[in-house]
Amino acid sequence: MQVRNSVALITGGAGGLGAGTARMITEGGGRAVLVDLPTSPGKEQVAALGEDKAVFVPTDITDTEQVASAVEAALERFGRIDLCVNAAGISPGIRTVDRSGRLFPLDVFRSAVEINLIGAFDVSRQAALAMTRNEPGTDGERGLIVQVSSIAAAEGQAGQTAYTASKAGLAAMVLPMARDLAPSGIRVMGVMPGIMDTPMLAGLDDKRRSALVGLSLFPKRLGTPEDFAVLVRSFMENTLLNADVVRLDAAARLA
Repeated sequence: MQVRNSVALITGGAGGLGAGTARMITEGGGRAVLVDLPTSPGKEQVAALGEDKAVFVPTDITDTEQVASAVEAALERFGRIDLCVNAAGISPGIRTVDRSGRLFPLDVFRSAVEINLIGAFDVSRQAALAMTRNEPGTDGERGLIVQVSSIAAAEGQAGQTAYTASKAGLAAMVLPMARDLAPSGIRVMGVMPGIMDTPMLAGLDDKRRSALVGLSLFPKRLGTPEDFAVLVRSFMENTLLNADVVRLDAAARLA
C-alpha cells in the first residue's frame, strides 16, 4: 500500500499522534478523515491540511451509530478507506485504592475501556467492512488497521490500571483480528508508543519532562507524532508486516 492516493480514517485525528499521521498522509498525496470529538480542533486541522485533502467528522467513538456515520462520511467523500489508525484515547491516573482509602471510580475505569478498547474495536470492525469492498492491490491487499497501544500495556506504572488494561487489550487483539481479516486481504498492526510529546503531556514542568526523557536509553528525547507517522508509513509500504506489535520508545522502560 502506497501513501499516494490512499484514504486514511484516523481516530484522535485532530491532535497528537493522529494529527501527525494525517499530516504524513496528506503530504504524501493521500487523503485523511479526521475522526475526533466535536470539541477538538478538527476544523483547524483540516484548514491546515487542505480541505481538498482532509475532512473532519465529529464523532464520539463510544457511540456505534456515530462510528457508522463517520465511516459512511469517509466513503461518501473519498470513495474508500485503505488505512484505519485508532489513535483516540484517554489516560486517567488514579490508584486502585489511594492513600486516603478512596477507591478507583468504576465509571472512570469503564470510560477508559469504552474509549480505548471497545471504541477502537468498533471503529476497526466497521472500517474493515468498508475495506473488504476495495479492489485488491499488491499481494491482494485491501486495507491496513493500526491499533495504537502503549508501552504501559507491558509495564504500566502506579495509577495506570485502567489505561494499562485497555491498552493491553488493544495489543492482544492484533493477532486474532489479523487472523480474522486475512482472508479479506486486510492486515492489522499494533504500536506501543513510549513517552511521546503529545497533548497528554501538556502542563508538565521542565523537571518532570526531563525525568521522562531520562527513561529513554537512546536517543535521549521524547518521541514525536512525526516518529509515529514514519512507522505507520513503513507499515503501509511493507505488506509482510502483519499481526505484530512494535515498540516505539527509544528503549525506554517504565519503573
